[in-house]
Amino acid sequence: MVKALILSACLAGFALPVGAAELRAGEARVTTIFDHPLPGIPGKSLRGVLVAYGPGGSSPAHRHARSAFITATVIEGAIRSRINDGPEQIFRVGESFVEQPGDHHAVSANASATEPSRLLAVFVVDTDDRDLTVPDRR
Repeated sequence: MVKALILSACLAGFALPVGAAELRAGEARVTTIFDHPLPGIPGKSLRGVLVAYGPGGSSPAHRHARSAFITATVIEGAIRSRINDGPEQIFRVGESFVEQPGDHHAVSANASATEPSRLLAVFVVDTDDRDLTVPDRR
């Protein structure tokens, strides 16, 4: 329900901060847009993160906080994603994917070299978890 309301607002043209069109080729930007404790579920919070990619932009391979359950919805352009050892997939506006606690996000990138893209990631996470994304060690 919450995801549907957020997606509806985004698709209806309500402005979210950090437009992907503002980013240069190869850039990526992550912005927390909401953070609310979940009533009736002590110690858990709902956090919304906007991930914006300029043309050809990407994020390094990573994992999320151990407690994080994530649903991500593309709100602009198209996103390439690969989780764990699964196949690389392309998600378009309105399509979603899920990351379970402990999953490895091996690929997260703009599927286009010429157009921007954005996704909204909604986390259910332990309230005390502050580092939501941990890049792979090199």
